Parts: sequence; structure tokens; C-alpha cells
Amino acid sequence: MDDQGHGMQAGAAQDRRVAILDAAEACFARTGFHRTTMQDIAGEAGMSVGNLYRYFANKDAVIIALGERDRMEVAQDFRQLEAVDDFVACFRAIGEKHLRDAPPTRTAICLEIWAEATRNAVFAEITRAFELEMLGGLERAFGLAQARGAIRSKAHPRALAVTVGTIADGLFVRRAVSQTFDPSSEIERALALIGAVLHGAIDGAAGAPHVPVTDTNSTEPSAAAPTPGTVS
Repeated sequence: MDDQGHGMQAGAAQDRRVAILDAAEACFARTGFHRTTMQDIAGEAGMSVGNLYRYFANKDAVIIALGERDRMEVAQDFRQLEAVDDFVACFRAIGEKHLRDAPPTRTAICLEIWAEATRNAVFAEITRAFELEMLGGLERAFGLAQARGAIRSKAHPRALAVTVGTIADGLFVRRAVSQTFDPSSEIERALALIGAVLHGAIDGAAGAPHVPVTDTNSTEPSAAAPTPGTVS
């Protein structure tokens, strides 16, 4: 098979993986992680169970791949912030994408992962990796933006990152569980408040909070990283 044929084959396999992860996301949002089976995922994806196992060895592997997909998407979005001219406008667009426009299944799954992370090492590792990516990426983006004068806030970049992450977590919870939550208005207010902080209209604390965030570019393993377990 020539290079073009191999490329087409690899592209088809990647498309199939994406379809499987989308199907798994729908199943997990509908019935939860524990009640969802590989048979359920295969049925949702329109494929045989045997074919599904060609792509993922077990349900843990599917869940880990979902977490990695979200982590990579966030990392890509945050890299846009590092050199963009209008930092606040770009930040707002990213916030709207993840907090307002993402399908409700994302927030439901996020809450499931957080709950499972308190008792399961696989989910704890997914949560840890995502938090490191988010806080590290935001801190780096805020620091670079301050250095080039794209934002006027004098707050420490780590303080800004932790504050934004905390607000985002709260919005995710409210969107998932509150019957009265209006994504458009509430997220707009939150983004407007964050924008005011970044513009320097609200002066935050200059010191960095004592929240350890491992360098996401480091190859050294974290001492707090749990050993992966099994989801039944």
C-alpha cells in the first residue's frame, strides 16, 4: 500500500475513533459511567462489539481517551491566547465555546468525572491532568498578556488562573444541576466580570495563591499522581 493509501486508512481509523468517543459521551451522559457497557457504546456508534474492541481495549480506555480529547482541545484553545492581539475578546470567545455553547452532555459528564475522582484513580488522574492543563495554560497566557500589555490587570497570573478556573467550575455545576440556570445571561455576566478584572477595572490581589500546579511540559511524574485503577 502506498503512502496515500496508508494516509487514507489512518484518517478513516481516526474518524472512527471520534465517532466512538462521541457515542460513548452520549451513553455516559444518558446512563452514567457504571451502567454503560461496551455493548451500549458499540450500539450507539453503529458497530459490532468486536469491532469496538479493535479501537479500545475496555471502558477505562474509552474514558481516558475522552478526558485526553478534552484536555487537548483546551490546550489548543489556550495556545491561541498567547499571541492574539485582542486577548480579552479571544478569552471571551473561548469561554463562550466551553461554558455556553458546549452540549449539555459535556457538563453532565464533567460532574460524573468529578464525583468518581473522589474514589477512583482513573478518574482522579483524568481530573488532575485536565486541571494542570487548564491552570498551567491560563497562567502562561495571562503572564504573556501582561508582559506585552494586552491586559492591564496587576494580579499575579496564577491568581487570575485559579480564580477563572473556580468560576468555570461553578458555572459547570450550575449548568448541570440547576433547573433555573440560564446559560446565556449567567455566563455573559461571569465573562463580563472576568473581562473587567483583566482590563484592570477591578484590582485583584497581587499575590499568588498557594495552589501547586505542575509544569505541564515537564516529563517528571507528579508525586500526587494516582495509579490508574479500573472502572466497573
